[in-house]
Amino acid sequence: MNQLPKRHTDTVAVITGGAQGVGRAIATRLADEGCTKLLLTGRSVEKGAAAVADFKARGVMAHFVSLDLQDAQGCLNLIDHAVATFGTVTCLVNAAGCAARGSITDTTPEAFDEMFATNVRGPFFLMQGFVKHRLTQDGSGSIVNILSNCAHCGQSYLAPYSSSKGALATLTKNVANAHRFDRIHCNAILPGWMDTPGEDGTQRKYHGASDGWLEQAEATQPMRQLAKPDQLAGLAAYLLSEEAGIMTGALIDYDQNVPGSYPE
Repeated sequence: MNQLPKRHTDTVAVITGGAQGVGRAIATRLADEGCTKLLLTGRSVEKGAAAVADFKARGVMAHFVSLDLQDAQGCLNLIDHAVATFGTVTCLVNAAGCAARGSITDTTPEAFDEMFATNVRGPFFLMQGFVKHRLTQDGSGSIVNILSNCAHCGQSYLAPYSSSKGALATLTKNVANAHRFDRIHCNAILPGWMDTPGEDGTQRKYHGASDGWLEQAEATQPMRQLAKPDQLAGLAAYLLSEEAGIMTGALIDYDQNVPGSYPE
C-alpha cells in the first residue's frame, strides 16, 4: 500500500456513527493520515469500546460517547464535551443515521418524527455547536455530512428517509453559504448502495435477506461491488483536509449509477 499523506496531524475530529461502518472507516482513514484525537459516537457502548481500544493501540487519543441523535441537547453537549477533552474541535463528520423503511402511505407520524429527529435535527444541532465553537477560534474548520443518493428521489419504501436526506442536503448548502466568510467548509457525500454492517441488518430485517445476499447483489452492479466504506473514507479525508482548498457547499454523488440517466 502506498504511503498515505499525513495531512491530518492537527485534526481533532468528532465523528457520529464512528464505531462501525462509514463513520469507523473515516475515523480510521483520519488516523492513517496522522490524526491523534478522535471523539466517536454511537448507540452501542460495546462497539464503541472496541473501536476506542483499537485506536488507542495505535497511539490515538480516542474517546467514545453513547449518543442518540434524537437527543438535541445531547448533540449540543457533545461538542462541548469534545472541546473540554481536547481543547478544540476542527472537524465534524455526521455519519450516523436512521434508514428505517416507510412509504408515503404507511409511514406513521411517530416514524416520520423519529427519522427527521435522527437524520436532520441531530446533525443540525451538532453543526450548530461546531460552528459556534469554530467562531470562538476565529473561524476555519470542516464539516462532512454523509447523506445518500436517495436524496435525489429514492425508492417508494424510503419516502421519509429520502426526504430527510434531501433536507440535510439543503442544510449542508445553507451552512456552507452562511459561514463561507468564516472559512468553515461544509460539504456532503451522497453514497449509493453500500456494504456496511448496518446495511446487512437492514436487508435481513426489511427485505428477508439471508447469507449470500451481498454476493448476489454485487453481481448485478455495474462495477460488480457495492460501495465500500474504506473507499469512501478517502474522499471524506480529502474534504476534511486543507487540500480541499475553497471547496464548500458541494453535494458529491458517490455511486456507480448516475442520477438522471435512463436505460439505453
